[in-house]
This record gives sequence, structure tokens and C-alpha cells, in this order.
Amino acid sequence: MIAALLNSFKIPELKKRILVALALLAVYRVGCYIPTPGIDGAALGELFRRISATEGGALFGIMNMFSGGAMSRMTIFALGIMPYISCSIIMQLLTAVVPAFEKLAKEGKAGHQKINQYTRYGTVVLSLIQSYFIALWVESLGRSEGLGIVMLPGWGFRILTMLTLSTGTIFIMWLGEQIQERGIGNGISLVITAGIISRIPSAGYQLWVLFSPYSPSKRTLEPYVFLVMAVLLVGVVLAVTMVIQAQRRIPVQYARRVVGRKVYGGQSTYIPLKIDQSGVIAIIFAQSIILFPATIASFIPSQAFQNFAHSLVRGHWVYTMVYSLLIIFFCYFYTAIVFNPLDISENMKKYGGFVPGIRPGKPTAEYLDYVMTRITLAGAMFMAFVAIFPDVIMAWLKIPYLVASFFGGTGLLIIVGVMLDTIKQIESQLLMRNYEGFLKSTKLKGRR
Repeated sequence: MIAALLNSFKIPELKKRILVALALLAVYRVGCYIPTPGIDGAALGELFRRISATEGGALFGIMNMFSGGAMSRMTIFALGIMPYISCSIIMQLLTAVVPAFEKLAKEGKAGHQKINQYTRYGTVVLSLIQSYFIALWVESLGRSEGLGIVMLPGWGFRILTMLTLSTGTIFIMWLGEQIQERGIGNGISLVITAGIISRIPSAGYQLWVLFSPYSPSKRTLEPYVFLVMAVLLVGVVLAVTMVIQAQRRIPVQYARRVVGRKVYGGQSTYIPLKIDQSGVIAIIFAQSIILFPATIASFIPSQAFQNFAHSLVRGHWVYTMVYSLLIIFFCYFYTAIVFNPLDISENMKKYGGFVPGIRPGKPTAEYLDYVMTRITLAGAMFMAFVAIFPDVIMAWLKIPYLVASFFGGTGLLIIVGVMLDTIKQIESQLLMRNYEGFLKSTKLKGRR
């Protein structure tokens, strides 16, 4: 693996791409520390410390994670890339249910460019809406908590905040596209991953304080707990890596056709069905739904609704059960949206392909649907386990959630998925130039 990394910098084009990606990510991280005008940073920090100790801290924690910590500092990148992600998911769902968008998706590169343009327009609109409500939220919380967060509240501050945060989101979107075009890997995913990884120093410092190796009297974690955490972290990363790459291969045989003097078909291939089609999207949907009652609880005076909202907080058994069921539901929902067995079977039939032992057409579609339903259950249950595992670790080992969040949940899934995708892209560049990849099983030998 070390040799493969060194070889990556021996290829001028690949070296340039890697350095460009790192430079653009550095620009993103610098922007996460440029404050939004008109806000008192010290008062804002005190406000967010109070929020983190309440039930609303869960929603704030998710927004802060996707913004790379910019939300807690209310910088120009406070919105992060979440508006673009939300619009991308919405467009993906619309593509599956709206005939006009479905037609665009089938037009190839031109259609995808048109859909991407609509996604950008939607990102601008959603950023303006979200930034307006964030400005109102900061103003109202500052007044209710007795903190002078906003120096000059009013429409001037709101419009300035809308323009600043929306421009920040558009700039991050542009950075992601530049990484995609001039760098290596998926640009938007790398931006999110950089924001999540930026929390590692803070988590490490908290862990160091709990361990206190030079002050045994202040120690709250024993050395064996640290060893258990290391073993669990390695195990969870390995399990997530295996499940992300796991697939069920459906064999496909193509009939031989004779056209003139040429023979077409006759080869065997397979359809790779991923065990987890939804990835992190199911967890994001489930988090949005389960945090909604706690978010609006302050606006509804009903005592029954207040009690219901209090039960949907991290650590409560109702939260764990409902959260797990929502993840399983959205795994099936998203798979049903993006996976169409009827289209696959029709395309196979059109080109003379068939699954051995299964009749072409509707029987093939039913078989694919049956297989996908079975393997999705395993993937959905694993996603639910990974999502709630940080809560289990936090309650069991008595560690802060910032540290426990690296043992599962959205952050770990994004990091592992993006790293795997980036490594595959780098490896493909190496193999094209006759270098050995990251896997020793490759048959290509390196240059001398």
C-alpha cells in the first residue's frame, strides 16, 4: 500500500490531480473559519454550548457535522453543502417518479447536464430560504437567552446573512466541481469527508482528557477501555467496508446470434446487486424524520406532544426502536426508487440476455425483485446497527458523543465510502500506467 502511494506521486498527471484536490480542500477549511459579519463570536459560542446540552443539540450536531464545524462558529460556510445534497436527493427522487425528468435522465450526458443545472438552481433557492431562517433563529435565540449575538438585528442583518451563507454554499459547490474535474475523487463527497475528519483532533483531545495519562487522579477512563475502543473501531471499519462493497452477482447468459458472417453474443456476465443500495441516504432521511418532533416541540404547547418529543431523544429506548425502523423503511424505499427490475429485465430481453433457469421478461423481473428484497433486509439491518452503535458505545463506555460518533453513524459511513471510491480511482490510474495498485492480488507488475 505504501509503495502504491509513492507510485501515485511518480506519475505527473496523477500527482497534479492529488495536489489540486488537497489545495482546494485546504481552501474549504480556511473558509470554515471566516466569520459571518454582524455576529459576536463569544456570545455565539456560549449559545451553542447551551444548545449542545439540550435535546435540540442532536439536530444542531448533524448540521454542524456536515458543515465541518462551520455552523458552530457561524462562518461564511455555515450552511455547508447540505442544500446541494438535499437538492440532489430531491432531483434523484423526481427522476424516478416524474416522466419529464426520467426522459432527461435517459438522454445521456446532455440530460444529466440539464438535471445538474436544475440541481444548482434548486441549491441557490434552498440556500436563501435556509439562511433566512438561520438568521431569524440566531436573532430569536440571542434575545431569549439574553445574549447579544447579533450586533444590529433587523432586515439588514438578515439580508446580509442570506447573501453571505448562500454565496458560501455556492462557492463550496464550485469547489466540489473543480475537485471532480481537475482533482481526484468525488468532489462533493471529499468536501463532506474533510469536514468530518476535521473533528478528529477535538475528539482526540477529549479522549486524552478522559484518559489523563499524567494525572491518574483525574482519570475517568481506564487503559483497558482505550484498548477495547481501538479493537471496536477496527472491527466496525472492517465491517462497514465489507458491507459497502458486498454484492450479490446474478449470472446472465447472452444467446448467440449470427448476423451475416459474424457471431454476436454467447458470453456470460453478471448483474451486481449491492446489498446496501441506499448507503448513508437512509440514515439521513431517518434522522430528519425522528428529529422533527423535537424541533417543533417548542411551538406546540400540548403536554402529550411534549412527552412524545421527549421520548424521541438520543438514549431513550423509543428513540432507538423508532430510529432503527425508520432506517430499515428508508432503505427499502430508496431501493424501490432507484432499482427497477422490470427495466433491467426488458433490457436483457432486448439484447438476448437471460438468467439461467429463469424465463425472460416478467419472471426475470420477479426474480430480481425477490433477490433484492432479501439482500436489502440484511443491508438495512446492518445500517440500523451501525447508526445506533455510537449511542451504545457512549452509554457503555461513558464517553462523549463526539468520540463515540466515529464508531458508526453517518460520519463513519461517509468516510469509509468516500475513501474506498477515491482509492479505486487512484488505483485505476496506476493500473493504466502499469503500476501495482493497492491490492497485492493484481497481476500487473511495477516498472523497474
